[in-house]
Amino acid sequence: MTKKLEIYIDGASKGNPGPSGIGVVICKDGQTIKNISGFIGNATNNIAEYTALIYALQEALMMRADSIVINTDSQLLSRQLNKEYRIRNLNLLGLYHQIQHLLSGFKEVRVNNIQRQDNKGADKLANKAIKEALKKAL
Repeated sequence: MTKKLEIYIDGASKGNPGPSGIGVVICKDGQTIKNISGFIGNATNNIAEYTALIYALQEALMMRADSIVINTDSQLLSRQLNKEYRIRNLNLLGLYHQIQHLLSGFKEVRVNNIQRQDNKGADKLANKAIKEALKKAL
């Protein structure tokens, strides 16, 4: 039986680069089954987006998914993963290779570029991680 997951990812950065967080919402059969929110330190928005995807892929592999749909509001990330854009930033290249390695663990992968308003859950988790980390630092 195929275990199919739908995943929403987002990365946020206050300052770009600046304090950054990731948000991941994992759904199965239209129901949210896991939320991930994490502070990743100082990073750019693009690094946060890529890092959110790495967390999501690792979690999906641990859940033994074999088919995944990734939804992101990052046009850059979706176009680079769909091989429409080349990766020119060396900081992203290492993360891209890590993602390609993780993607090899799935039978089927689709990456969708969605509107920001359709990604509110993951966005909220990413921003929550930053807020909580900054609050602890004060």
